[in-house]
Amino acid sequence: MTGHENSLAAGVDGAALKALIKDWARELGFAAAGVAGIDLGEAETGLADWLAAGFHGEMDYMARHGLKRARPAELVPGTLSVISLRMPYVAQAALSAADAVLADGERAYISRYAMGRDYHKVLRARLQQLAERITAQIGPFGHRVFVDSAPVLEVELARRAGLGWRGKHTLTLTREAGSLFFLGELYTDLALPPDEVVTEHCGDCQRCIEVCPTQAIVAPYKLDARRCISYLTIELKGAIPEEFRPLIGNRIYGCDDCQLVCPWNRFARSSDQPDFAVRNGLDTASLVELFAWSEDEFNARMAGSAIYRIGYERWLRNLAVGLGNAPRTPEILAALQARREHDSPLVREHVAWALAQHGHGTFA
Repeated sequence: MTGHENSLAAGVDGAALKALIKDWARELGFAAAGVAGIDLGEAETGLADWLAAGFHGEMDYMARHGLKRARPAELVPGTLSVISLRMPYVAQAALSAADAVLADGERAYISRYAMGRDYHKVLRARLQQLAERITAQIGPFGHRVFVDSAPVLEVELARRAGLGWRGKHTLTLTREAGSLFFLGELYTDLALPPDEVVTEHCGDCQRCIEVCPTQAIVAPYKLDARRCISYLTIELKGAIPEEFRPLIGNRIYGCDDCQLVCPWNRFARSSDQPDFAVRNGLDTASLVELFAWSEDEFNARMAGSAIYRIGYERWLRNLAVGLGNAPRTPEILAALQARREHDSPLVREHVAWALAQHGHGTFA
């Protein structure tokens, strides 16, 4: 954050500026924006307990920054307010097809958020544009943009900014739009008036907890990331634990089960952002088709996608698990046999497991 003095000290009306910021946010494609204060003390205990339990798994960056995640002014000195924003990401057609893809063991299920362009780039650019509009209105001010890229308690900030409540699956939920949206934050040195916190509306519902294939939601509002399919297929760098492989099914990048079953997502808003439109037929692609991609093809097709982050080796690892859980067909067996001697020990291990699932060879 730059070292400017608080811009509101010059007589700018904070409430009026906040109203303008919300208007500009909508013009930039955000569905909603709100302002949160920086006292997140209530969230510190939960964060400390979660880290102490090891629920973050290999995501060392979460522990490395410690409680700075719950202390915006320590993370970014000079922060006085946080502008939190949400943007829907799913096309209604892709959402409607989700259950059918999950039910077809020969198809590859990819989390609906990863179908198009990398959301980090899209939201970061829009947040920077928002900062530029604020600068044009009041002059230079201190700010820093975050999009799932640093130790930020984005769900807690969204809650305090009035954008929704923390659902039992730990994601932000709203009555108006469910949970199928991205969050982004603008840390600022502006003393903006905070919005009112939204009340919770999960009630007695336990659907997200009951549907989780790996029982990663170990209690309401508490997720053991080490069991979560999104963690296993995206964040985990090594071998996927054998106990979870059969439970992953055909989910090769992320998992949406807890969101698909949530009653509030009946009200999910369809995205009108071209950047989030489905690319490369990822909403209906088969496991065999994707497993056949060469590394060059993966790099070319996934350039600009969030999926590119995991790299080709983990892409094949995940697909091998999906193929091991798929119906036994000549095409699936041939695809696995073709990768049996792959250069990567990680890929070979998961291919061997998949073939053993189909009664071809042993896995130990």
